[in-house]
Amino acid sequence: MPKGLILKTSNNTESDCYELGLFGADMLARDAVLMIEPRDNLFLLNVDSDTLTGTFEAASKGGYKLVPYAWRGLYPYQVKIDPSNGQRTIAHAKGCLDHLNIPAHRLLHEFETDALSKLLQAGGNGHQSTSSIVIPSSDPIEQIRLKLAKARKERGITNADYDRPSLQATTLWDYPKQSYGKTPKGNNKYAGVTPAFIQYNLIKRYTSPGDLVVDPMCGSGTTIDVCREEGRRVIGYDIVPAHPDVIQNDARHIPLDDNSVDLVFIDSPYGDNIKYNDSPLSFGNISAESEEFYDELEKVMVEAHRILKPGKVLGWLIGDQWVKHKFTPVGFKIYERLTRHFEPMDIISVTRRSQTSNTGIWHNRALRFNFYLRGFKYLHIVRKPSDEQSPQATERQVKWAQYDRTSAKGT
Repeated sequence: MPKGLILKTSNNTESDCYELGLFGADMLARDAVLMIEPRDNLFLLNVDSDTLTGTFEAASKGGYKLVPYAWRGLYPYQVKIDPSNGQRTIAHAKGCLDHLNIPAHRLLHEFETDALSKLLQAGGNGHQSTSSIVIPSSDPIEQIRLKLAKARKERGITNADYDRPSLQATTLWDYPKQSYGKTPKGNNKYAGVTPAFIQYNLIKRYTSPGDLVVDPMCGSGTTIDVCREEGRRVIGYDIVPAHPDVIQNDARHIPLDDNSVDLVFIDSPYGDNIKYNDSPLSFGNISAESEEFYDELEKVMVEAHRILKPGKVLGWLIGDQWVKHKFTPVGFKIYERLTRHFEPMDIISVTRRSQTSNTGIWHNRALRFNFYLRGFKYLHIVRKPSDEQSPQATERQVKWAQYDRTSAKGT
């Protein structure tokens, strides 16, 4: 069944789309573009002129750099189109789309695609004649909005179906709740459950639809639920599964082939502060003050390295420990072990919201007795080196842009 997709362009790039017979996008629309099939319906939103043009028909599957030189590689996720199908164009497009609750860069249902095509037919002129682009009247738009609302209600579609976390742009991540969307991700009552937006950000940045994601300590299955909703293949293991699709397994011995996985995510115990289960093999039985804790987790790192494809990413979530007047920098210790096997990419600080000490009583105690509550976790992002690379950083020279600060105001 044909899908639909609105892609964005500008005054600088719209003519290239028609000349090349090609639409392109950056990483923000990667998943949607890669799921396009021939004969799916496409629309082009010019963000400068605020016009929408369509309906185009996809002439290829969505892919990566179908035309490598196009737009100097800035928009590598591409789909070929036939630009001569008699498309029509409307003005004030962003307002129309907002009113119809139809966004760009999200795959559209068939009834949404039909609605856009009808809007263009009712209010558009040929896209070559931009001087006579038509502003659609409010009556057809309102009629289409009501039909869309009815179609969504009949299909049980609500705004929660489209609820997704924002992709984070900085190394400080915060989140309002553990899960998102219509269906729960994991079990928010599970001890140490991972905030689902972490896995969402990782798979959106570092995988494509159809890639294989593995979580060797999957707990209540948050990684499984996120990956399935985003079209990734996923395998979750745990020493004591708490999700029907999590496979019982010790993370020190992962039953997968070498170089077969596109991303590994691990949210390991941070020590023996939480009793996860009764298994004698649980890492949560070992104190983070003991080197044994790090020795055993390094065995998991070695397995993750083995199963990852060269150049692919591991994300490891970990927190520090402060107990009985002693601080243990668990995050630093894990990072040091990781860099023995992987190439460092970045370190994210993830705000802690749901820990049991995040209460007024504990905040008061921290002030009265002069200690700090744990306010963040580390998300270590590392990469398995490519075959020709070493995990050790190679020497390089960086030419920094230097700015003259002497003329700044206030000096």
